[in-house]
Amino acid sequence: MAKLVFALNQSLDGYIDHMRMGPPDAALFRHYIDDVRSLSGLIYGRRMYETMRYWDDEHAEWDGPRREYAQAWRAQPKWVVSRTLQAVGPNAMLISDDLEAAVRSLKADRDGEMEVAGPELAQALGELGLVDEYGIYIHPEVLGSGQPLFAGPRPRLRLVDSQRIGGDVVRLTYTPA
Repeated sequence: MAKLVFALNQSLDGYIDHMRMGPPDAALFRHYIDDVRSLSGLIYGRRMYETMRYWDDEHAEWDGPRREYAQAWRAQPKWVVSRTLQAVGPNAMLISDDLEAAVRSLKADRDGEMEVAGPELAQALGELGLVDEYGIYIHPEVLGSGQPLFAGPRPRLRLVDSQRIGGDVVRLTYTPA
């Protein structure tokens, strides 16, 4: 059975906005490459999937690590939860109804770790008791506004690990309490 992990970057004040937080340093980007390679799949909400589709296309300005990340990301099976999308890109499947049954089936049929990205999707899956772990990457930025990491009431969590990555980022790992 797969473990479902909600993993996302946030500012010190709890907002998500990778464009305002800036690019990761080399060590953090290496961590992301290794993390994506280790997964057994990715589950996205529509907006997060549309953001991540950037990695489906080649970009002339990419360096070696960006090409490596793109290759790892493209290789992963993806499931996209959306009621509005009619189609998804390569190596992706659409989940448009019965979210709980679809994700329960994915977890039962797969091994390893699957990541879920998108605060609204993670909130819904957390309320269904399907999120097994929360991996929160805290960046030393104060944004002051934006989309909060948690889309609704925060679940009771228990800290199980912490890890400094690169120069400035800390990954806190929580499980539901």
